[in-house]
Amino acid sequence: MKYDNSTVRRQDRLLDEARAAALLQGGEYGFLALGGREGGYGIPVSYAEEAGRIYIHCAPEGEKLRRIAQDDRATFCVVGCTAPCPERFTTEYESVLVSGHLSVVADDAERLHALELIVQKYAPGYEEKGREYAARSFGRTTILRLDAERMTGKCKKLIG
Repeated sequence: MKYDNSTVRRQDRLLDEARAAALLQGGEYGFLALGGREGGYGIPVSYAEEAGRIYIHCAPEGEKLRRIAQDDRATFCVVGCTAPCPERFTTEYESVLVSGHLSVVADDAERLHALELIVQKYAPGYEEKGREYAARSFGRTTILRLDAERMTGKCKKLIG
């Protein structure tokens, strides 16, 4: 994945690559944006990231899968800490934006690995129960993988 902030309009608000990677790795949730013939579609999702791949679980049918079949390009956004500053008419924030191609994971070993990553992230200390839960729901769970091609990061920190 290429970290490239060259197209960010506000070059004074760049998030350094290490912080952007940490935000992507540890974000509470992400926002997945897809296209398609019907126009744009976006949805918040739980996810796990590993080595430039973002894994998302979903049902074996639905709008995400219909959109991916039409156009596999996707954008994924994670927003970190925010702090509205009403007296200055602005907000402190940090965010990371990832773009790439989304696919349905067919390989069962990779699907299981993705579910383990998601359990580790969202249910630390419950990995054993998480593996059991994943095994029971494996047949009715689809795993999507966003192969990240480009990532940008932006932030606004107020001083004083």
